[in-house]
Amino acid sequence: MATMTVRLSSIPDTAAVLGRAGPHTIVVDRPEGTAGGMGLGFNGGELLGFAIGGCFCNDLQYVAHDMGVALESMRVDVTVSFDGDPLIATGATMRVAVTALDGAADVARLVERAREISAVANSLRRGVPVELVHGQESAHAHADRELPARSCS
Repeated sequence: MATMTVRLSSIPDTAAVLGRAGPHTIVVDRPEGTAGGMGLGFNGGELLGFAIGGCFCNDLQYVAHDMGVALESMRVDVTVSFDGDPLIATGATMRVAVTALDGAADVARLVERAREISAVANSLRRGVPVELVHGQESAHAHADRELPARSCS
């Protein structure tokens, strides 16, 4: 089994957090004026869309490599729908456009295979359990656990 750990930590003098995964960082915040947000980064709903679409883009590259297809371009637009109280994601739609350098490549098969193996989309489809460990020591000892949040948007 593979694991992946990300850490989110407060950014001083803001209500935003800095997310770290290895050498990479990202800022997570709420829109300006919303619950102390300053609009410094992406909100959770946007990150969910990026996770779905980014994973799928990577899978397109993996499948293209395995099929020996060179991609000229790709575009993936992800729309995530939210509803309820508390607000939850109720669905996501990906609109995909892929062009291969070789016009004879079976792009439809490539896209379908990427859909079949996409870890994030498959995890969401099947329902991924989220465990919460609360407390100061727990947050440091179990940095790979989800920290409490009020809403993702």
